[in-house]
Amino acid sequence: MKEKTLTIVNQIEQLEEMAKTLEALSDEWNIPMDIMLSLNLVLEELVTNIIFYGYKDKDEHKIIIRFSFDDKIIQIQIEDDAIEFNPLLASEPDIDESIENRKIGGLGIHFVRKLTNSIAYERTNNKNILTLTKNIA
Repeated sequence: MKEKTLTIVNQIEQLEEMAKTLEALSDEWNIPMDIMLSLNLVLEELVTNIIFYGYKDKDEHKIIIRFSFDDKIIQIQIEDDAIEFNPLLASEPDIDESIENRKIGGLGIHFVRKLTNSIAYERTNNKNILTLTKNIA
């Protein structure tokens, strides 16, 4: 199994480092470009939400992203000490509703669900741990 851990802080500028890391892993692990782009979208959505909505203070907080790759499956685990948030409990947005009448929010989690094969959440030691799995083949 191949593994890589990236630790960033809760600053929006860190998304660039995350994208660069994912691109490098894509090359190193021979992950197809379309998969890499969808995973980047998923990570950007999740980490942006952590940065903007997860903390009640302005302090620096670590966000740990663990990547692993084995047998055509990539797994990404995001760990943070933000307020408790289980995205699996978020309701599905009504994507058939007109834009004018649609409730704000929820589309990001919708895309995360659609672009991954499985999602698991746990809250351990006051930390959110979200594990995403994506089949490569």
